[in-house]
Amino acid sequence: MTIPDIVGAGLIVIGAGLGIGRIGGQAMEAIARQPEASGKIQTAMLIAAALIEGIGFAALFAA
Repeated sequence: MTIPDIVGAGLIVIGAGLGIGRIGGQAMEAIARQPEASGKIQTAMLIAAALIEGIGFAALFAA
């Protein structure tokens, strides 16, 4: 791996981490506002986090 590849991989990991963290934070805010919808919110959060993580892995293998 060259230096640009390593920097690109680092940016991919940082971006995925920030995206998943933002999803988690927003989900917690939504659950605090509407506790009765926590099941639906958690399901949507997990699906979105899995998709972001999958895209991150795919980008790492493509880099």
